[in-house]
This record gives sequence, C-alpha cells and structure tokens, in this order.
Amino acid sequence: MNSWFWLGGVLSATLFAIAFAPGNWAERVRKEHPRLLATSSDFERAKQVIKSNPLASEFYQRLKSQAERICQEPPSRYEIPDGLRLLATSRRVLQRVYTLALIYRLDGDKRYLDRAWRELEAAANFPDWNPRHFLDTAEMAHAFAIGYDWLYGEWSEEQRRILRDAMLQKAVLPALKVYREKGWWSQARHNWNQVCNGGIGMAALALLDEVPDLCGETLNHALQSLQIPMREFAPDGAWGEGPGYWNYATFYNCIFLAALETALGTDFGLSKAIGFSETGLFPIYITGPTGRTFNFADGGDGTLRAPQMFWLARKFNRPVYAWYARTFASPHPLDLIWFDERGKDPQSEGLPLDKYFRYVEVVSMRSSWNDKDAIFVGFKAGDNKFNHSHLDIGTFVLDALGYRWAIDLGADDYNLPGFFGRERWTYYRLRAEGHNTIVINPSQEPDQDPRAEAKIVRFVSRPEKAFAVADLTPAYARHAEKAVRGVMLDRKGQFVLVQDEVALKGQGEIWWFMHTTASVQVGDDGKTAILQQGDAQMKAILLSPENARFAIMDARPLPTSPDPKGQNPNKGIRKLAVNLKGVSSVRLSIAFLPHRRGEEQKELPRSLPFDEWGK
Repeated sequence: MNSWFWLGGVLSATLFAIAFAPGNWAERVRKEHPRLLATSSDFERAKQVIKSNPLASEFYQRLKSQAERICQEPPSRYEIPDGLRLLATSRRVLQRVYTLALIYRLDGDKRYLDRAWRELEAAANFPDWNPRHFLDTAEMAHAFAIGYDWLYGEWSEEQRRILRDAMLQKAVLPALKVYREKGWWSQARHNWNQVCNGGIGMAALALLDEVPDLCGETLNHALQSLQIPMREFAPDGAWGEGPGYWNYATFYNCIFLAALETALGTDFGLSKAIGFSETGLFPIYITGPTGRTFNFADGGDGTLRAPQMFWLARKFNRPVYAWYARTFASPHPLDLIWFDERGKDPQSEGLPLDKYFRYVEVVSMRSSWNDKDAIFVGFKAGDNKFNHSHLDIGTFVLDALGYRWAIDLGADDYNLPGFFGRERWTYYRLRAEGHNTIVINPSQEPDQDPRAEAKIVRFVSRPEKAFAVADLTPAYARHAEKAVRGVMLDRKGQFVLVQDEVALKGQGEIWWFMHTTASVQVGDDGKTAILQQGDAQMKAILLSPENARFAIMDARPLPTSPDPKGQNPNKGIRKLAVNLKGVSSVRLSIAFLPHRRGEEQKELPRSLPFDEWGK
C-alpha cells in the first residue's frame, strides 16, 4: 500500500487520524543526510547569513566559544543525582552535540567532530537512557538523532552501527513498548507527550531507511499520539502549563514537525491544528517590559529563549515571531539554522496592547510595547487541573518603571515528598496563599478547590484603559456564594486597580496577598503602602472597605496552614497583605500607582462596582 489512510475525517478540535504501512516509509524518506531540520543547503545558507547579518555573526561567535569550552570538558557520565532523573545529563549531551555538530558543519575543524564522537560514544555506553523517566530517553534520542544525521558522512560504518544500535535499543524499542501498551505519556495532553514523541520521532526519522519496519511503526504511533496535546493550542495558541512548559512543549512539537518536513516533505497536516499558528503570540504577550514572564504554574519567570519562534515565523509567515526570537535568543544552534531577518517590534507590526487568551483564561495588558518602564499586568483565572497548575486562580503580576512589583514565586523542588501527588497542596508555593490572590477561611485544607475552573467573564481593551473581570467562585465555592476579581490598567491615569467582590455563605475571614521583592513601608493610617526598588516607587492605596488595613508579612504559611519541611523558605520575599475578619460581604479595592521620587501625586482612582467599570 503506497498511500496514507484518513481514518474518520477531521477531528473536532484539530486534525486527522493517520496510519501508514510501516514498510512504505522508506520509499518516502529523503535518502541523503543531513535530513533532520536542515539539509546541506541550509548549512550553506547559514554560512551566508553569518557573513551578511551582524546578529547572526554574533550568534555564531558565541556558539563557537561554547564549542571551544566543550572541547575542554570531559564527556558526560551516567548520573542520576536525585534517584529518578537522568535528565540533566541528557540535556547536556543534547546541547553539546547540537553545538559541536553545527560548528563542525560551518567551519570544518575536526576537533569539534572528534569531541562530538567522544560525547556520543560515552552516552552510547550508558546502561540505559532511564526509560522509567522517559523525558530523559527522549532528549537523549534527540541528541543521537542530530549527531547521527548531521555528521553522517563523517562517521565510519562502525561508528554508525554504535549510534544506530544505541538509538534502537535504548530509545526506539522502549518507546514502542509504551505505544503498544498505550502507556500514559502517549495518551497525555501536555508537554510529556510532545517531548517524548518529538525526541523518539527524531530518532525514527534518522534511521527510517535503515530500519523501516520498527521506525515506521514508531512514526505511526507518534503521529497519532501528538494530535492529543496539539488540540490544547486551540483556540488561540496559549498553553495551560504556563510559559516555561509552553517553551518545552512547543520546542519539541516544532522539532518533530520541522523534521517531518525536511525528511519526508510534509508534516501530514499536523501544523494545521487550531491555534497552532497563533502560538507564537503567547510568549510575546506573556512577557513584560522587564523581560520577565507571567510565570503561572510550575516554572520561573525568566525570559523564554525559543528558537522555534524562528521556525514558526517562517511556517506561518508571522515576522513578529522572528523579531521575538532575535531579541531574546540565547543563542541555540537552531537560531542560526532557522534565522529570519524579517519582523519588527509588536508595535510596528500592529499588535494590540492587550490580549485575552481563552481556554487557559489569561489576560495581559500593558501601557506600551516599546517603553521599558511601561506598566504590565498579567492576570489569570484558569483551571487548577491543568498539568503543573498551582492553586493560583485570580493571581496577577505587575511590572512598572523597569521593575516587577507583584511576583509569582514559581515552582518548588520537584523532589519534595509528594510534590506531584498527595502532598502537592501542602506546599506554600503551590497554594493560593503563595500567590497574589485571596484566601477565604484558611485551614489545613487546600485553599482553593483543586478541581476548580474559573473564567474571564468580561474583557475590555480600549486606548485609554483595559480591564478583565474573572468569576473566581468555583475556586471558593466551599465558603463563598460569589467571588469576583477584576484587574484594570488605566493607561491615561497610569494606575492599576485590583478589586474583589466577595459574598460569603456566612461570616468568615478573608486574606488578600501580594508577593514582592521590593522593600515595603505601610503608612501610619494603614491605608497606603510604599514599595521601593532603586529610585522607583509603587504606591498601593486601599480604596475600600473603610476598615481595611495593610500589613507586611513574610512569604510563609499562615499559622493555620500546613508547613512541610524542606520547602523553599522564600528568603527576601515579603507580601503585602490585608486581613478581614467577621465579614459576610465586601468590595476590596486596591490601587497601584507607580512613580519616581519627586514626581507629583497622581489623581486617585475610585472604587466602583464592576458594572460601572466600562463607563
């Protein structure tokens, strides 16, 4: 049989069901190497870009310096320091092989080829690639696929045999066992699926003409499996696991699709998944003027270095994605292979200042694209059941004057007991009290419903202001009849307003928290607080209720909350807090006004019901 079968037509959210007779894969694959992500002509193009583009030349020099350092380092060893993950080693091998292979292809110095072989030979001799934590296996398979393919013409028959046997025995066959048994990651709708399918898919494509039956079966499974997480890009490209895992998931997603195209000439319609063409907007909008991301869920707030943005720019003709890639590159070797000179900043490309990402229920708003001192707010409702989620419904981050004022603490140590299991909601950083949201009637129990989903119910973006209102009630339904939060950015008045309207089922206690690295001083009346960083200040003003007062607290659990040993002590972090006791209903309004020392006081905003916000 020499054709693809389309079994069942278009799926409701994205794509097609695909199957192909494994033995026929070899008829379709490009016979010559390299064929994964780049062909010989792509390397020649990279050489020309390096000569003609100063930024590409800078990337090359930095990558060559890295290759020189690698040449002075010993090969990687089989190390599982936490008793579970070989992942750090797999990623080191991957980074080294990519860098050495690229620089060798560009300048031909055999020192890089020899050092790449030493790295691959050492990993080929590992007892396994730790398939019990299959990310480790997949990333190592990716490394070997690149080393095998990009340097194919330089290896002896014996070297190729060693690399081929390692990929088959330590990656492809263990993956086939998972696929045939419908193992969990092959059915997952999150980053594990894309990473495992992407890494294993790369190895299968590298060996396809030599081992067509096993590799063809692997690719059939991978193409079917990958459709599951690709539905999660609908409708607008956002990612529920947060920006850090967006980067991890989309990197491997794009790697696999790009390799299918270069090896087989098609991605079989996978890139047509609803929302996938828009996914490059997610890092653009989720990154503030400080370069820090709105890092909801597990992960840090560092800038996303994403070479796949170059690939997405070309694939979907979205030059602004290439602008992002050039602006924030590390660089990675693929930044040179996929380098794209097109694209200006988002303002020049006409992107709106504000964006509402549906389904993941995240909003970002800013006062300007091109001002490093701009105000930026990220605000989240969302689904506490997403993989890697925290109990962070209602949380926000706030940037202004070149600083982040309201921070997200990010993940804690993944090796803490029960971090991904029964103990997850005992850790401060994962609980609502560890985020910039509210806590109602605190206790040892999870302080939001771990299964809650909350929606943005109103989003308005105008030249003078933007705001979003989220119904948080599902997160607090045990205690509240209603819990609604709104966040407004007034571009004309240059302030941010965070407002909660809460109606409890009886009298109770409400906490309001905002975490910060700034120094904080509360005024004598308790109604104002001054946050200080450098010569910049952020004034927080309690607009309502009248009896509310600010307090400064350490970023530690409340006395009524669990406090497990070993969790991050959050040194240097303070939180601005408001505590209301014996209340049944309240409108809690807090305004934030950024200013430099000596600037005149801005006009104060007013606390208004949500139905008057748009007037």
